[in-house]
Amino acid sequence: MTSVLQPQKEAPNGTYTFASRPRPVQNRTKYREPTAEQSDGQSNYGNIMYDRRVVRGNTYAQHILPVAAQPDPIEVQRQLESRRRSVARKRAMEQFRPRTPEALEGRKHIDVQTELYLEELNDRVEDTSVECQTDAFLDKPATPLFIPAKSGKDVATQIEEGELFDFDMEVRPVLEVLVGKTVEQALLEVMEEEELASLRAQQRAFEELRNAELVEVQRLEEQERRHREEKERRITQQREVLKKEMETADKIAARTFAQHYLADLLPSVYTTLREHGYFYDPVERDIETGFLPWLMAHVVNTLEKRYVARAVLDMLIHDVTQKRLELFQQMQPHDHSSQ
Repeated sequence: MTSVLQPQKEAPNGTYTFASRPRPVQNRTKYREPTAEQSDGQSNYGNIMYDRRVVRGNTYAQHILPVAAQPDPIEVQRQLESRRRSVARKRAMEQFRPRTPEALEGRKHIDVQTELYLEELNDRVEDTSVECQTDAFLDKPATPLFIPAKSGKDVATQIEEGELFDFDMEVRPVLEVLVGKTVEQALLEVMEEEELASLRAQQRAFEELRNAELVEVQRLEEQERRHREEKERRITQQREVLKKEMETADKIAARTFAQHYLADLLPSVYTTLREHGYFYDPVERDIETGFLPWLMAHVVNTLEKRYVARAVLDMLIHDVTQKRLELFQQMQPHDHSSQ
């Protein structure tokens, strides 16, 4: 179904728009149609090892066309012709190959063995059980003592008494050596003991001398410590005495300064307080704070009353004077008219 183009309209802002009517999708098959080469009988390779498109071996010496290059049409046509001939040859060979005829009605073909030695075919494999019992382990026997075989000839000789060793004569040098070594060792031990005794006596004397020196050193250190403590105590006492003297001198100076400063301060303070009214006579203060304000209030009230009475009297006099003046002015025209 062809689509009908709608008239194009330009938007107010000058943009381009396009619209078309809806149309149904064309019917198409579920699977792809076979190509021309497949319809000619070319087989689809399932294993890439037998696919002619897979290159095997060294590819360095091969002439690979670039992607943009176009293949030679003559070469392509020749390859297609060779493929068609190979497919036709395979079909002819399959047609001329002898085949087994179809089985008669009620029968069917089965697989049979054509080997030289026949073998019974069975789904179940036959098996047999065989048992074998071994002997119990025996203890290893003791290894016999190795006695080497004799070699050479046995020879014997006879020795009479006194021929090889005389004890009284042979033992004398041994005894001399033993006694000499024993006496020498005893003398060495005695000398060592005497030397150790002298060393102990010398060490004892040295320890006594060292202990005496240590006692003397301790006595001197104790004496030095007492002298140092006494010196520090005296210095501390002297410092405290000097400190107390300085404090006493400061106190005396402060007291003297305070006395000189307060000598004129007290009269001036009393005078100032008296001037400001801190020291006053109770009767005078009572008159000033109680009687005089009351008296002034009454005087002011009386004066106000007098002022009001005087103002009222002035107003009355003024009114009477005005009335008399008006009457006098009214009487003057009558007098002129009567004359």
